[in-house]
Amino acid sequence: MQINLNTRQLRAFLHLVREKSFTRAAASSYLSQPAFSALIRQLEDDVGVRLFDRTTRQVELTREGEEFEVSARRLLEEFDHAMSEVRDSVAIRRGRVSIALLPSLAADWLPPVLAQYHEQFPGVELRIADVLSEACVQAVKAGQADFALAATRVDSRELQAELFCSDRFHLVCRADHPLATSPSLRPKDLAQWPFVQLSRTSSVRQHLDAAMHPNTLRQILEVDQLASVSGMVSAGLGISVVPALSLYQFQSPELAIRPLNWRGLKRDIYLIRRREKSLSIAAQRFYEWVMANRPKSRLV
Repeated sequence: MQINLNTRQLRAFLHLVREKSFTRAAASSYLSQPAFSALIRQLEDDVGVRLFDRTTRQVELTREGEEFEVSARRLLEEFDHAMSEVRDSVAIRRGRVSIALLPSLAADWLPPVLAQYHEQFPGVELRIADVLSEACVQAVKAGQADFALAATRVDSRELQAELFCSDRFHLVCRADHPLATSPSLRPKDLAQWPFVQLSRTSSVRQHLDAAMHPNTLRQILEVDQLASVSGMVSAGLGISVVPALSLYQFQSPELAIRPLNWRGLKRDIYLIRRREKSLSIAAQRFYEWVMANRPKSRLV
């Protein structure tokens, strides 16, 4: 049998339990006595049992009413808790946000943006995954991230992408290297020097390989992290090419940084999210925050 109870009935029931009088319970509920009595009568009809014994002097719970009181209090507590969580979420006092993004964005651009967001919404729990593009996309697809910032444009039935920013590339070498002051920085000019390369799964490597074609680089080392590239170049092991978003790791008197204005050597960064799933209120606000604080100097 389906029972249709509502919170008005449950609150009226508990008022009557406390006051032991229809007159006083109706007044504390801000209802007329006939309206209050109708609520209690409907409640007893819905549960199919008498909950109160009524006398001319007072109102007392029946044995079934005592058992029902326990459930009524629990139901109202759970309902009030759920409503409180929803209100907190609407006000963004609570919530969880998860974002996956490239390490070059996570290490330099994100921290001040995140700090400002956290200062305004300190109750929101934030989870950051600083991973390569393929892992970023997989995190969104698997529901492990609300959205991602990756160097891969993914438009499918599941995912949608919008341009976030564009990243130009720069040569990095020791300040005493011949290329530091060379008037020419063509692909063939770089091809003759020992080169510190990122792994093949890196979007930086993929863009660079395409721009160098048909020239090839004299790779002497392959590493996974841009911080490692900085250390190897500083030690004089070779030169490298890195995106502008990572240049903070190469700011050193020992190193020279020169822009490469080669045709096609540009990395577009996309914001990727699930197509058919709306973001939570906290995640939507964080999405708006991120879009409003894009690395503007590198926007297309």
